[in-house]
Amino acid sequence: MANPSTEQREIRIEKLKKLEAMGINAYPQIYKPTAFSDALNAKYKDLAPDTQTDDEVKVAGRVMAYRNSGMFMDIYDTTGKIQIFCSKEHLPEFEQDKIALIDIGDYIGVKGKVKRTKRGELTVNAEEVTFLCKSLLPLPEKFHGLTDIEIRYRQRYLDLITNPESMETLRKRSKIVSSVRATLEEKGMLEIETPVLHPILGGANAKPFITHHNALNQDFFLRIATELYLKKLIVGGFEGVFDLGKNFRNEGIDIKHNPEFTAVEVYWVYKDYYDMMDLAEEIIRNACMAANGTLQIKYGDIDIDLSKPFARKSMMELVKEYTGLDFDKYKTAAEAMKAVKDAGINLDTEPKTWGEIMVAVFEAKVEEHLIQPIHVIDHPKEVSPLTKEHRSDPRLVERFETYINTWEMCNAYSELSNPLDQRARLEAQAAAREAGDEEANMMDEDFVCALEYGMPPTGGLGVGIDRLTMILTNSASIRDVIAFPTMRRKD
Repeated sequence: MANPSTEQREIRIEKLKKLEAMGINAYPQIYKPTAFSDALNAKYKDLAPDTQTDDEVKVAGRVMAYRNSGMFMDIYDTTGKIQIFCSKEHLPEFEQDKIALIDIGDYIGVKGKVKRTKRGELTVNAEEVTFLCKSLLPLPEKFHGLTDIEIRYRQRYLDLITNPESMETLRKRSKIVSSVRATLEEKGMLEIETPVLHPILGGANAKPFITHHNALNQDFFLRIATELYLKKLIVGGFEGVFDLGKNFRNEGIDIKHNPEFTAVEVYWVYKDYYDMMDLAEEIIRNACMAANGTLQIKYGDIDIDLSKPFARKSMMELVKEYTGLDFDKYKTAAEAMKAVKDAGINLDTEPKTWGEIMVAVFEAKVEEHLIQPIHVIDHPKEVSPLTKEHRSDPRLVERFETYINTWEMCNAYSELSNPLDQRARLEAQAAAREAGDEEANMMDEDFVCALEYGMPPTGGLGVGIDRLTMILTNSASIRDVIAFPTMRRKD
């Protein structure tokens, strides 16, 4: 049995040939509409039903509905729907012949006068129809949209054509990104692009993608973070810098993770992690207002209030609150692990240090409770190689992660500026990497050298744009907020 799409394609190609025989170019170079759906509806909002105007407009869009042999059509431009009325009394015979060759999915331009029908529908009475693009393949069934998840992500263009909510999500994403930039630029920060190809792995604990540069005969890592390069700019004398762009991590794919993702990293002199908490909240609130016009949002069935100051609690405090384990009392990793086992808590990982054990317990038993916005502060030193030591507890560092709906949204530090301390921590990371930890940082001599020239007290902040967009658009999967998510090849 023939594929219906193949049959319809052949029919449409025959129509294209008829247009060519009529001397019509179905793919012209230009067409300039004079009006769009939103402006028309605003201008004629008070036009009474069954009223004809003498106002002539040119509109353009994709045909999404075709009724009564083309007497009525709905076209969609970038702002909404426009109804077209094609009556023989307004259309010359040549124009009527074109109507019969229109299919759903075609782009057309229409010149005519504005009216409101008896039923109250704002309409353009067609006097001239121009083909702008003949569609050769049929769209998915219009009443139900495109529901096949695999096709939606592989052929995003079909998803956008048939599912208006997908278009709205990407529009909101654009507003969120613009808002993040505006928030930082208003504070005098500069956006400076840093390299994507890194000769040394650093800036985060993650597995990298590796590529090879032929001319240099050298392997490079696709960046997992922009941190070290941005800090070098701070050493060079910039007061505030950020880089909003792609990072790459050669790890799993799930509803919250895509190997290619967007993040913004910010570094600001004479600030600490308390200042960065304030900045994180401002970025999130401004982005939410830009996308939604309110700070009270829903994610699924959960009401989230972004208008209030975010809670601030230490990781140690939260672990004690939800498990009863008091890591302040455990002096060694052995004591901590014994307490964890005595409490009947099973960990997916095999942490080796006091700090790693606390983080593992936090991830296993605490994260699931962090629904409303909260800054989780004061992390263990062992898992934070680029962070300043806590000013009152040498086991900890001045770091926070912001959680909303159980998800980590932000990661921030009072940045480590002591080059000797930094060298020791990177050497420990390098040793862990030699011992088999693929996610550990490498030793970066140039970065340590930069610190030896002097970096003033600096606050740093990273925000995941994809995950933030998920929260602010009520999207169930990270693939819904990335225009073209990473997919396995069909073959």
